Amino acid sequence: MEAATLAEADTVVTAVVGMVGLRPTLAAIRSGKRIALANKETLVCAGELVMAEADACRAEIVPVDSEHSAIFQCLQGCRDRSEIRRLILTCSGGPFFGKTAAELADVTKADALRHPNWTMGPKITVDCATLMNKGLEVIEAMRLYRLPLEQVSVAVHRQSIVHSLVEFRDGAVLAQLGTPDMRLPIRYAFTWPYRGANPAEPLDLLSCPPLTFAAPDREAFPCLQLAMDAAARGGTACAILNGANEAAVGLFLQERIGFCDIPRLVAAAREAVPVTDNPALEEILEADGLARRAVFDRV
Repeated sequence: MEAATLAEADTVVTAVVGMVGLRPTLAAIRSGKRIALANKETLVCAGELVMAEADACRAEIVPVDSEHSAIFQCLQGCRDRSEIRRLILTCSGGPFFGKTAAELADVTKADALRHPNWTMGPKITVDCATLMNKGLEVIEAMRLYRLPLEQVSVAVHRQSIVHSLVEFRDGAVLAQLGTPDMRLPIRYAFTWPYRGANPAEPLDLLSCPPLTFAAPDREAFPCLQLAMDAAARGGTACAILNGANEAAVGLFLQERIGFCDIPRLVAAAREAVPVTDNPALEEILEADGLARRAVFDRV
């Protein structure tokens, strides 16, 4: 909280993992900072509240996640949100792309942490393996770009070259391409609306692999559908989803539960914890705590 409100800072990078990012991000917004947002849970759990505070305080929120940065960049020439037909978030598919639900029953922590394209922290890497990360990003995109669930979709793109796309109502589709390197979106969040020089090697289209796209398998990876369902329900449903997922992933990383127990426990928490509509901050935090307890009670 202290770091997020330092008087001499003009930009605050919210890069902590999980719900813990919510309060300091709100504090930074109320201090009028530019928010370079790498903590998706802030918008997943309290998106309407956070965006309303940003509007009231005239604080800029510039996304750091590669997918949301891609959309942000593709929208720079968009005059009006009504021009958007849909956002297309790309997804690598994680280490288990192509596996059936039965084949996932025996995968291990070590297996889940072998992401094919990105080097990330263990929590986010497991979320990528379950596709919960993409579900959370769908909710984040809805909040950040103020669009309904029906206008946010997901495509599996194994190469992680096309970071996301925007389809417009006239049929044009804009995409942002680049190597799987977080330096570009991080730099852009700092320098926007300008582009600073980047010492990293740029994408070479003549040497990159063929670019492929596929629909996600929501049966083998039910976390994506759980996130979509929470987004459709609204209220504290997304905070319940996120809190349960954080608790379940923590247990998986401790090797106390199996990989397929993650969606099972998240679904059970969603059933057990009542949803509050139009929640205040304290109700969001309470829903988060109840969801975590619902998970631990079932282990």
